[in-house]
Amino acid sequence: MEERIETNELLDRLPPHLKQYIKPQDYDQYTPINQAVWRYVMRKNVDYLSQVAHESYLDGLKKTGISIDAIPSMYGMNRILKEIGWAAVAVDGFIPPNAFMEFQAYKVLVIASDIRQLENIEYTPAPDIIHEGAGHAPIIASPDYAEYLRRFGEIGAKAISSAHDMELYEAVRELSILKEAEGISEIIIQNAENRVDELQHKKTAPSEIALIRNLHWWTVEYGLVGTVEDPKIYGAGLLSSIGESTWCMKEEVQKIPYSIDAAYQEFDITKPQPQLYVTPDFAYLQEVLEEFANTMAVRKGGWRGLKKLINSKQLGTIELSTGLQVSGHFSRMIQNEDNEVVYFETEGETALAYREKEVIGHGISRHTNGFRSPLGKLKKINLAIENMGPRDLQAYNFYDGKPISFEFESGITVEGLNVTGMRNLRGELMLIQFTDCTVTYKGEVLFSPEMGDFDMAVGKEIVSAFAGAADYLSFSISLHKLSETKTNRTNLSKKEKELNDLYKQIREFRRESNPPLPAASPPKGEKISLIFEKLRENHPNDWLLPLEIFELTATNNDAFSEKVLKHLLALKKERPKVAHLIDDGLLLIEKNSKQLSK
Repeated sequence: MEERIETNELLDRLPPHLKQYIKPQDYDQYTPINQAVWRYVMRKNVDYLSQVAHESYLDGLKKTGISIDAIPSMYGMNRILKEIGWAAVAVDGFIPPNAFMEFQAYKVLVIASDIRQLENIEYTPAPDIIHEGAGHAPIIASPDYAEYLRRFGEIGAKAISSAHDMELYEAVRELSILKEAEGISEIIIQNAENRVDELQHKKTAPSEIALIRNLHWWTVEYGLVGTVEDPKIYGAGLLSSIGESTWCMKEEVQKIPYSIDAAYQEFDITKPQPQLYVTPDFAYLQEVLEEFANTMAVRKGGWRGLKKLINSKQLGTIELSTGLQVSGHFSRMIQNEDNEVVYFETEGETALAYREKEVIGHGISRHTNGFRSPLGKLKKINLAIENMGPRDLQAYNFYDGKPISFEFESGITVEGLNVTGMRNLRGELMLIQFTDCTVTYKGEVLFSPEMGDFDMAVGKEIVSAFAGAADYLSFSISLHKLSETKTNRTNLSKKEKELNDLYKQIREFRRESNPPLPAASPPKGEKISLIFEKLRENHPNDWLLPLEIFELTATNNDAFSEKVLKHLLALKKERPKVAHLIDDGLLLIEKNSKQLSK
């Protein structure tokens, strides 16, 4: 069993709160049926996608070490991805959107190491190694696209979520797990689907993370590139789905020129997409991304940004005009008649930072019970505090070790003993410490001496607001909670073990033979015949293994290969839902046989 986590320099740079999501791949978890599912999807995809995918797809398969015949290992992927400046990690299914995007910002592909069940071979709502490994990885071999992915992660990681987003994330994660688990009743799955549907249709104002998730969906997951008349596939959701990669090219699917409007187009993860967006090239993706980023609180700040953080109930950061960054759970703000923020509060552990580095002495140990501060200009003083030099401070009675009382334009008053101040690299005051201090507003005591020293943030305004901490080392990783819903690991029944053993034997026959003609050898031919009889007797509904057996024997054109073919044709009638999958497999075998005979 593979217990280690393969690494490279990029993974070593990851912060602790991201590393907690990484798990060992455990390659031994993949059954022979899992391997057959991977091989079928990859053979079908490569055959079809060579015609409809972006030109970088096939080259990317080679550059990223993705094999058609075997599920990739993280060790092999990291060794090869290192050459194009990326890395890959295995995780347990869906992880929170901000964390997923932050991995991208570090140029790390997040790969759900599980693989879809045979029943869901065409499409699964759950992230799996086919979707992540065979979908995302090949396209990052394109430098323009790789930079878009990195930049998207950098911006997306700052997007502010809402409580509704986290509720929906947990519901989607649970549904995806239930759909890929064995032995789950239809009632339980239906209840989970209803819950997702209910949350998706709940009328709420879209958060930043919801909007940027839409952009991610319509580009990274389901994007087309080229022209509306002749688009090519680059989205991982399409590249990894043998059903949707065909469906998306049909006229029934509306093709729309890509624009920022895609941020406001919602999607249903459980259904094929009725419309898709086409970007002229990967460089244009960056233009739209920057256009969207200009609407985000990370660039606009102000009361709207702080309000988003308060509503999110998640760890977030505001940056003031002095560059001082306050990270915590924001709980309150006071605004003036112009809607400008004149006071804010956090609750619980809070940390102060400057340029993403914690200010020495102002971590969560000092600000255990939250942080609060007035903002803005002082009353009847034209000069902002942050712009006051030493002489200006003396002129307005700001002396270290001396009592002082002053009033902001908002009416907030501060009265206490001035202890010291701290300046930024531009020489501006960004923090002033008071003791024995009282802060009041319209008769309300906002801070009293019993609460300890008062550290007042200095700044005229909030210039930025974003999700997460300014310095990720300021907070314990326990604040970035892992989902309590875990992917299922079921023990195989005796019958399932028997079927997997038959798959394993056929897989070994194929490995030993090149070209794949083992039935030409009587001993091997007899063994394959015995495997087929066991399969037909004990597992008559399985359709993938008969295909693999026929692939090994088709060029013989003997009675046995004819027998296997008749069995497959009978399965088509008995199982109409998989008839097209059998047809696709037979077509691939026919193409391969013609190539071998040349």
